[in-house]
Amino acid sequence: MARKNLLAGLVDAAEIPHADVAPAYPMRGASKSMVRSLDELSRQAEKFLEGETVVELDPETLDGSFVSDRMDDNPEQFEELKQAIAERGQDTPILVRPHPSAAGRYQIVFGHRRARVARELGRKVKAVVKALDDRTHVIAQGQENSARANLSFIERANFASHLEKLGYDRTTIGSALAANAAAISKMIAVTDRIPEETIARIGPCPTVGRERWVELSLLVGKTANEEKVKTIVSDPSFDELSTDERFNALFSGLNSAAKPVRKTTPKITENWQPTDKTVSAKYSNSGKAFALSMKSRNAGPFGRYLADNLDRLYAEFLAQGNRKED
Repeated sequence: MARKNLLAGLVDAAEIPHADVAPAYPMRGASKSMVRSLDELSRQAEKFLEGETVVELDPETLDGSFVSDRMDDNPEQFEELKQAIAERGQDTPILVRPHPSAAGRYQIVFGHRRARVARELGRKVKAVVKALDDRTHVIAQGQENSARANLSFIERANFASHLEKLGYDRTTIGSALAANAAAISKMIAVTDRIPEETIARIGPCPTVGRERWVELSLLVGKTANEEKVKTIVSDPSFDELSTDERFNALFSGLNSAAKPVRKTTPKITENWQPTDKTVSAKYSNSGKAFALSMKSRNAGPFGRYLADNLDRLYAEFLAQGNRKED
């Protein structure tokens, strides 16, 4: 029954599996990312609720987790969840722990949006209260997010980065995000190259996957692009774009700046004709290529003559003091 309720809660939240979810263990023959089933992940999250007493708490006594997993909330998805809970009630309890430093208060482990809905609806929130240490807290929070699986790549990367800054090892981070060591390494590399404030300005980018974030991080990480990044993200028009458009604007701006402008030599075209006007020639010179074309009555015989005497003409050219270009 608890499992059924948990899955129902996931459906209520209108959350879609995300392709960047990878297993917490390395697998032979693994490709870029390995997807762990929603059922398996929900079983792990379910263990934190299984067999526990569900109580009703005043949302005003709840504080958020000490580490954030979302950059912002999707207003449409939140309103859908709010409407569903208003009509059917809260199917799945949230998980909280006694606040480690504030008596009489609780800290949310997972279920932040359900708690916010209860607050806005003026209702009590159904919750399981469980004493958890910090490490177990972040693993439970991360695993529930992986089961819910609708966080974007950069939100997952930010979560991994925050955990590492808090002193958690890669094994713990991998367990929290259901991701293997290679996936965690890429996440941390992206957040190391792109300043946190720049990521915050861009936003969660729900349609942008891992590889494009890696490409952007390589561009942002170049010292020569530092001022260009600041110029692009500080432009007032940047904030008017959607989060995915902001990513594309920065990516395009840096990608075009990375391509050197090629200098081109103007192409010079001239005509030639002898006094008897039996041949008409047109030639063009671009500096690297010289093209000659002829027409009229003697064009064929004269062209054949030139071809047969190219060796002699070139020797005369060199004898006059000309030489090959370096």
